[in-house]
Amino acid sequence: MAVQLPRWRFTVDEFERMIEAGVFKEDDRVELIDGEVVQMAALGWPHAESVMNCTEEFSIRARGLAVVNVQNPLDLRPHARPEPDLALLRPPRSRYRRNPPRAEDVLLVVEVADSSLATDRDVKIPMYARAGIPEAWLVNLVDDVIRIYREPTETGYRVIQTARRGETLSPLAFPDWAIPVDELLPAAP
Repeated sequence: MAVQLPRWRFTVDEFERMIEAGVFKEDDRVELIDGEVVQMAALGWPHAESVMNCTEEFSIRARGLAVVNVQNPLDLRPHARPEPDLALLRPPRSRYRRNPPRAEDVLLVVEVADSSLATDRDVKIPMYARAGIPEAWLVNLVDDVIRIYREPTETGYRVIQTARRGETLSPLAFPDWAIPVDELLPAAP
C-alpha cells in the first residue's frame, strides 16, 4: 500500500524569502505554482522564437497603452508566483518598480507551450482563471494554434476559442488590434 505523505504548500512570501536567502541560484528556472516550487521546462528554439514574436508584436501595439512584461513573475497570492512568457499590464510601468504585478494588474497573460503544454494548459491556465485574470492565450506549438481563454471562474475559463494560421485575434482589452496568428507562432516549416 502506497503511503501518502503530507505536502507543504509555500506562500509567495515564503518563496520570496527563499530566493532572498539564496536557496535558488540566479539561473535556476523555478516558479511557485499552487504552493509548489516547480522547475520550468528548458526552452527550445521554437519556444524562444515565439516569445520573441509575441514580444515584438505586443511591444509595437502596446506603446503608451499597456506595459509588456516578458518572462517576469506575477504575484498571485497566496500560493502562486508564476513567470508567464508574456503579460500585458495596466500602465504606468512605474507602479511595478518595487513589487511584481498582481492579478488585478494583468490585462492578458500569454504562455508559449511545447514540452510544457500539459502543465500550461491543465495547471497554469486554470490558475490564472482562479486569480481572476480576464484573458489568457496559450500559444500551442504542438498543434500550431493559439487557444484563447476568457471569462475566468474558480474552475477555469468559461470561453475557450482556437485561432489558426491565416486568422487574426484581438485581446479583450484592445479589441481594435488585429494580430495575425502567423506573427505570434514560429515561422512555418
